[in-house]
Amino acid sequence: MKEYTISNETYTLTVSDHGAEIHSLKKNGKELMWQADPAFWGRTSPVLFPLVGNYWEKKSRWDGKTFEMSQHGFARDMDFEQLSQTEDELWFELRDNSETLKKYPFAFILQLGYKLSKDGVEVLWKVKNPSDKDIFFSIGGHPAFNCDLTKDQLLFTKKGQPLKGALKANIIEGDGSGCLSDRTKELSLYAGKLPLSYELFDEDALIIENDQADAVAILDPSGKELLTVRFDSPLFGVWSPAGKKAPFVCIEPWYGRCDKVGFAGDISEREYGNKLAPQEEFLVSYHIR
Repeated sequence: MKEYTISNETYTLTVSDHGAEIHSLKKNGKELMWQADPAFWGRTSPVLFPLVGNYWEKKSRWDGKTFEMSQHGFARDMDFEQLSQTEDELWFELRDNSETLKKYPFAFILQLGYKLSKDGVEVLWKVKNPSDKDIFFSIGGHPAFNCDLTKDQLLFTKKGQPLKGALKANIIEGDGSGCLSDRTKELSLYAGKLPLSYELFDEDALIIENDQADAVAILDPSGKELLTVRFDSPLFGVWSPAGKKAPFVCIEPWYGRCDKVGFAGDISEREYGNKLAPQEEFLVSYHIR
């Protein structure tokens, strides 16, 4: 494993070639990212590809065949090739191989980029289809940020305005499958704010669908913004490990999610999945301010 670092007047970013994962983001020397203590959670900011969450029974179907893959896909556990490095930008690449094709039946090129600016870092995902057939995939982020769940708050906004009323969250089924139940939870907001607590995540991640927000900020008890994650994704997750009293929260932009309990369709029929035609590319990003 090798790490690469870029910096400017305010920020210092370190990314590993293993998973092309952010290992550190410091603002004026203060660490913003969770440092992967395995007592709580041994990762910092894995990319979720080609699967976000779980397949039902960890199995997918395509072209009359069944494939098995564990939660969140394989990219987070693979070594990427560094493509380029400049003063303010890093790019990494992962391609399909004989092992990935046993789990996921499509050729792909996955490129991850990180671009520093005066107000933070932009995380870029580029998926290319090098084949002569359509491919189907999901992709998402899982960045974990240091915070105090006994004192801090989340602020949900859309187009720069705090959300009004309640936020509707979908809930993971409590059967260990990691798949979506039919239950939802209404999260009452005050001027777009939601107090954090350990109990908030007793039922695993909160899954926020249907473009309800496009930014989530972590606020300290005085209401000061500690950081904000901005995104254009159609859904996102908020998570901290249940029962561990962990000192971090994940704010996760997603283009895809886990299957619903009992889903029996093929890969092309998965909700929030992405289809990419031959020789085309998919490019999206999110921003940590």
